[in-house]
Amino acid sequence: MTDHAPAAAPLADNLAAAFQIEGWPVRGRLVRLGETIDAILSAHAYPEPVAALLGEACVLAALIGSALKFEGRLIVQAQGDGPVRYVVADYDTQGHLRGYCRFDEAEVAAVSQGFARPGAKTLLGEGLFVMTLDRGADFERTQGITPIEGESLSLAAEHYFQQSEQIPTKVRLAVGAVVTDGGAAWRAGGALIQLIAGDAARGSTEEVWDRSRALFQTLGDDELIDPTLSPETLLFRLFHEDGVRLEDARALQAVCRCSKARIGAVLASFEPEERAEMVEDDGKIRVTCEYCATVYELEPEEIVAG
Repeated sequence: MTDHAPAAAPLADNLAAAFQIEGWPVRGRLVRLGETIDAILSAHAYPEPVAALLGEACVLAALIGSALKFEGRLIVQAQGDGPVRYVVADYDTQGHLRGYCRFDEAEVAAVSQGFARPGAKTLLGEGLFVMTLDRGADFERTQGITPIEGESLSLAAEHYFQQSEQIPTKVRLAVGAVVTDGGAAWRAGGALIQLIAGDAARGSTEEVWDRSRALFQTLGDDELIDPTLSPETLLFRLFHEDGVRLEDARALQAVCRCSKARIGAVLASFEPEERAEMVEDDGKIRVTCEYCATVYELEPEEIVAG
């Protein structure tokens, strides 16, 4: 009698995965985030519209970053002259996500008086959407930049792919709070489809792309963030007539790269007079990580020694 290890259960949440529509010149990616996005957004007391904007950036970073074929990081950021000065999401190829926003609370409140949640253009104003690829110290960073347009970062991402890579792309992003037995929690989801260029064997792909976009537009925000809807079921609802399969699913976690050693190294780069001004009444220097809100306490002596 031979013992067989049980097969690993397929990932159902906090994942990024590729998908392929059977026989179609279309490739796609899907991201579903539960505890991972809740940890990122709950680390700060963000107003609801700001949290939603950061959630979109995190989903985008995972959607695009999870397709990278090399070790490194993808940084998605947008900055402008609006109530939100800056939003950034950072994905590395281990599946780690982090992100944060800088904003003016009073200005955000002022643009949040209507019935609809203010989106990217309202919150960021005139500005730029930037995607940065970081392959490590041995390589130069590469960037793609496009103007911020529309109330979702999805439009900026579509324009980026069209301008920078000439790849027809459609993106859907959704962020919202859901109530479960454990209480209210943030969830986020996103999907992306891209047209694979036609060739002599494949012929024209325009008709198939039109059909793919039409089906893709039926994808609802509620479906993307529904914790009871599996990734496979979601895709089946979209493309069941033609067959679709999920591939290469990888787990996504909220992980910050901050550490006491890193904070100490940054502080060591300041002049002694500047560090002296940071010392609090109890003789310690405290630094809060912008991403995860962890507070680090350091003795001035250990910074100098480092």
